[in-house]
Amino acid sequence: MSRSIWKKLFVDSFLVKSFKSFKSTKKIWSRRSSIPSSFVGKTVLVYNGKEFKKLAVKREHLGFKFGEFSLTKKYTKKIVTKK
Repeated sequence: MSRSIWKKLFVDSFLVKSFKSFKSTKKIWSRRSSIPSSFVGKTVLVYNGKEFKKLAVKREHLGFKFGEFSLTKKYTKKIVTKK
């Protein structure tokens, strides 16, 4: 279910404040925050619960959540053996 248009994008307040002192990479624990336009062209590290995943923010990523680009589960192929 998508967010209502009249509510605008959700971005944690510490991300907005820390953007002014943005260095080469920024660690982000807030997977629920939407990617604002001010982060385009920057590299961020998004926490997936175990480690930080590198994300180079592009124009196509705007409006998506940070969590959509750092998967939390490891998917493996299931091997089926015949009897």
